[in-house]
Amino acid sequence: SWSLRRVAASSGLARRPRPGVRAMSRPASASALDSGMRFGPIAIPASQIFAETSLSVGLVNLKPVVPGHVLIVSKRVVPRFHDLTDDETADLWSLAKRVGHALEGRVGATSVTFALQDGPQAGQTVPHVHVHVLPRVAGDFADNDDIYREVEASGEREGERSADADGHAARDATKETQKTKGRRFDPDAERVARSAAEMAAEAAELRPLF
Repeated sequence: SWSLRRVAASSGLARRPRPGVRAMSRPASASALDSGMRFGPIAIPASQIFAETSLSVGLVNLKPVVPGHVLIVSKRVVPRFHDLTDDETADLWSLAKRVGHALEGRVGATSVTFALQDGPQAGQTVPHVHVHVLPRVAGDFADNDDIYREVEASGEREGERSADADGHAARDATKETQKTKGRRFDPDAERVARSAAEMAAEAAELRPLF
């Protein structure tokens, strides 16, 4: 009757989908490994991302200070560490731990430096929370604390990653010998901006590890 239909509609019963009809659902968020992501104001293509969780991603670095230097970034674009939720904080460091352990073995390192620059006065150049993961070997820097100065000097600026850096990223035999385990690095040679092709190739090599 009309009165029964009115009661059913007001209770929500009339909105139940018919058998065999699929209810509409909110689409799942796109995977960064498929669609890329924003790193602050910088567009990161999927080809430069090597690891992903529900809240964090691992992406290759434009100007690595040492071999295996990568970034762990929160998926949500927030500038400061205190902006992260507890779940995001735990996830960010959990992925950093996994990546650091895997890269230490991959590049023949014996230690790992984790660095987080929280705010511009701390050396942060991209306003998006991220952790630097840097595999270390004995004697890689004359002064161990030089690593932090080099991380700051290697900071990325908007527009650098999108430019074709092939002309500035040439590798020569001298630089390759600097990457030999136990040898000191030349920071000026290490932190040149790499090309998109170089970064994509490294990300492709790292993805199977995660």
